Amino acid sequence: MTDSKVIFTRSVSAAEAVEGLIRSATSSIVAALYRFNSPRLASALNDAKAKGVLIRICLNNNDHYEENLAAQETLRRFGIPFRLLHGRAGATSKMHHKFAVIDWKMLLTGSYNWTPESEERNYENLLVIRERHLVVEYEDEFEALWREGQPYGLSSKT
Repeated sequence: MTDSKVIFTRSVSAAEAVEGLIRSATSSIVAALYRFNSPRLASALNDAKAKGVLIRICLNNNDHYEENLAAQETLRRFGIPFRLLHGRAGATSKMHHKFAVIDWKMLLTGSYNWTPESEERNYENLLVIRERHLVVEYEDEFEALWREGQPYGLSSKT
């Protein structure tokens, strides 16, 4: 038996679920996000950081230019280290992931972008998975992205 959950924005707030999971973090949060401009989720990350949770973010580096700059500024202001990436084909491709790993034991993934648009306008899905073998796969992918990404913000050692 697994402790996994699916969320569809047709009937449930994915932002509320993600916020609650961020706030439940006790040690670490890593996330690879194609789009990120949710003030609610940014605030939750800032609060988690304030209580000592180590946070690192990988962001896409080529679409939604103004939104991308705003996300970078928010992360800098909050002191959250981040890296920027393109996809496999360079500047003409996307780092299109939408996942987070919390405390190295819980995975959030699906179509849901961390944006108000995804929350309020789109049909989206989010899976919350606590199966260790799957979490490890995403941990490995995040670390590969982190090594590949262009360092911005704070020290890449955090």
